Amino acid sequence: MQKKKITLITSALPYANGPIHIGHLVEYIQTDIFVRFLKLTGKNAVYCCADDTHGAPIEINAQKQGTTPEKFIKRWYREHTKDFSDYNINFDSYYSTHSPENKYYTELIFNRLKKKDFIYKKDMELTYCKNCKRFLPDRYVKGKCPKCSAEDQYGDVCEKCNATYSPVDLIEPYCSVCKNPPVRKVSSHYFFKLSAFSEKLEKWLKTNKRLQPEIRNQILNWIKEGLQDWCISRDKPYFGFKIPGETDKYFYVWLDAPIGYIASTANYCRGRKCKADNIWQTNEHEIIHFIGKDIIYFHLLFWPAVLMAADFKVPDNLVVHGFLTVNGEKMSKSRGTFLTAKEFLDYVDPKFLRYYYASSLTHTMTDIDLDLKNLQEKVNNELVANIANFIYRVLSFLNKNFNGKITKIHNKHLIKDILEKCGIAKNEFENYNFREAVKIILEISSLGNKYFQDSEPWVLRKTDAEKTQAVLTDCVNIVKTLAIMLKPVIPDFSEKIEKQLNLKDLSWADLNKILENHKIGKSEIILRKIEEIKLKAPAEKAVREKDDDFSKLNLKVAEIYDVSEHLKADKLYIINIKIGKEKRQLVAGLRPYYKKEDLKGKKIVVVTNLKHADFRGKKSEGMLLAAKENNKIGLLTAPASKHGDRVFIKGIRPGNEVIDFKEFSKIRIKVKLGRVVYKDRILRTEKEEITAERVKQGIVL
Repeated sequence: MQKKKITLITSALPYANGPIHIGHLVEYIQTDIFVRFLKLTGKNAVYCCADDTHGAPIEINAQKQGTTPEKFIKRWYREHTKDFSDYNINFDSYYSTHSPENKYYTELIFNRLKKKDFIYKKDMELTYCKNCKRFLPDRYVKGKCPKCSAEDQYGDVCEKCNATYSPVDLIEPYCSVCKNPPVRKVSSHYFFKLSAFSEKLEKWLKTNKRLQPEIRNQILNWIKEGLQDWCISRDKPYFGFKIPGETDKYFYVWLDAPIGYIASTANYCRGRKCKADNIWQTNEHEIIHFIGKDIIYFHLLFWPAVLMAADFKVPDNLVVHGFLTVNGEKMSKSRGTFLTAKEFLDYVDPKFLRYYYASSLTHTMTDIDLDLKNLQEKVNNELVANIANFIYRVLSFLNKNFNGKITKIHNKHLIKDILEKCGIAKNEFENYNFREAVKIILEISSLGNKYFQDSEPWVLRKTDAEKTQAVLTDCVNIVKTLAIMLKPVIPDFSEKIEKQLNLKDLSWADLNKILENHKIGKSEIILRKIEEIKLKAPAEKAVREKDDDFSKLNLKVAEIYDVSEHLKADKLYIINIKIGKEKRQLVAGLRPYYKKEDLKGKKIVVVTNLKHADFRGKKSEGMLLAAKENNKIGLLTAPASKHGDRVFIKGIRPGNEVIDFKEFSKIRIKVKLGRVVYKDRILRTEKEEITAERVKQGIVL
C-alpha cells in the first residue's frame, strides 16, 4: 500500500487556546468525508493535522491560569482530540507544532531561506505597551482597519475585508489586555522577501487549474497591488522556537504553524515505509489543503512562497470553504448560537451534523447556514423517512418472511440505473461537491422505496414467493449501495447496516459486485426522528443552585478496594470503598453485571449524603451510581480522579443535608453518548468528565 502514490490531505491547524466549535467542525467534517471517500475508492489517502501551539496568546493565557505553556497546550490537545473523536473525524496523524519534528523543519527551512538570501534583518517600529511592559503581539493590539476602517480589528488582519497589515498601521490602536494606547518602539527583526516571489506566485496561480476561480482572482489582485516582505520573528516573552543564534527572538507562529503539516507527516511516516521528505520535497505524491476563507492570504501567498524558496513542494490544491452561520445569523454568544462541539452533543447526534454539513457543502466559498429547523427536517425526512426506513422495511421483511435469505436479482435495469448514478456521485465527491453527491444518494433511496412499494412484496409473496425473494434481492443490493455511498458521510451508520447485511469492510469496488444467494443478519431500527431543536439562551444555561434539586446531592469519587457476595441475596455485593480518608460499606445489586475481580480498583461515583439503609442485615452507607440502557448496566466512573474528589456541575454547590431515596429518585440524571448529564449539563470532577461504562444512552439509577 505504501508504494502507491500518497495523497496527503490536511485541515487548518486548530489553535491550542480554546475549544473546537461547530464553525470549526465544518472544515474537519468536510476534510474527513473527502479522505474517507478516497480511501473507500482505494486511494492511499493520508489525513494529517496538528494543534497549533505557539504564540504570545498561549504564553499569556497559560500565565493567567497559573500553569506552563506546555501543560496548557496538553490540556487543549486532550480536549481537541476528544471533540474530533466524538464527531467521527479520523486523522491518520494528529500531532503538535511543539514537537522535535516541527523544530527541525522550521530551522531547516529558515536556514535554506537565509542561505539563498531570502531572509534579512532590519529595525522596525512596533507597538509597545508601557503598562504591560511588552511588545504587543498582533492579536493583542486592536484598532480600526487601515483599509476599510472597520472597528475592533486585530493587528495583523481585518476580519471584515481580509486585508493584512502591520499593527502600527492600525488607526486608534489600543492594548487588548489593559486597554491603554500603546507607544511605538524600535526592535530589530527578521524578514522574508515575499516581494521577490510575485512572478512565481502569479504563474502558480494561473497555471493551477484546480484552484477555485474566486480564490485565484482574489489572490492575483493582492499580487497586483504589491506584496510586502513578511516579518517572521517576534520578541520575548513568547512561546515558540527560539531563532538559532538569538537570545530573545522567536520564530513567528505563522512561520512554524504551517510547517506543522510537514511535522505531522513525519509523525505519520515514523515506522512506515514512507518519508516526509519524499512527500514534501519531490513531485511523486499529492498534497491538498482544506482551509477557511479567513486564512487564504497566509496559505496562498506566504506559505507557497516559503515552500518555493526552500525547495519544498507547493500544494497541488487548496480547497477553501466559507463561514458558518446559525439560523441565518453570525454565531453569537449572546444569542446562544456560539456552540462548542461538546455543547452541540447535547442537542443532536454527531452523525446528523455530519449529514447536514455534507448536504450543504459545495466547492465554493459560500457560507453555510446551520438552520436548526432545516436540520430537523433533513434528519427526519431524508435520513430517517427516506433512507433508514427503506433499509429497515427491506431487511425486516426479508428476515420475517424468508429467514433473511436472498436469491438472484430480478430487475437488472434498475440495478444498472443505480450504478450509473453511483458513477455521477463519485465524480461529485471527487470535485468536493458533497451536496450534489448527497442528492444522488437520496435519489437512489427514493428509487428503492418506490420499487419496494410498487412491487408490494406483502401481496406478491402469497402468489409468487420466488419472484418476491428476487425483488427483495434487488432491494438488498440497493441497501448495500446506500451503505457504501454513505460511508464517507456517516460511517457509524454504514457500519451498522453492513452488520445487518452480514457483510464487512465494503469498498467502492463492491458497488459493482451483485450480492446474491446470501443470508443477511438481524435487522434493527438504527435511526429515529428527532424533535425540534431548541437552543438554550445563555441565561438558561446558568441554573441557580437554590432553585435546583441537584444541589441536594453530595457526590464524590470513591475507589473500590474489596468486594464480597451477600450471603442472603443472590444479586447483591457488599462493596468496601475509600472516599479520601474515609472508608465506607455499600450494598449494590451488581452481581448479574460485574465479576468481583472486575470491580476492585474502580473509581466510581457515590451519593455520600444518602440516608443509610439496611439490605438483608448489611448496612449500605450511601449509594453508588450506575446507568441503564435496555438490559445493560454500567457504573459511572472517573478513572483519572482521586477518591474523595468532588463530582459536580459548574455553578451548583453540593448539598450537606441527608436525603432519602425518594428525594434522590426525583433527580433525573441521564447518559447521552456515554457522558453523564443533568438537564443537558455534564457531571465532572476537576480532572475529567464523568462517563458511563457500557451505556451510551440511558438513565442513571
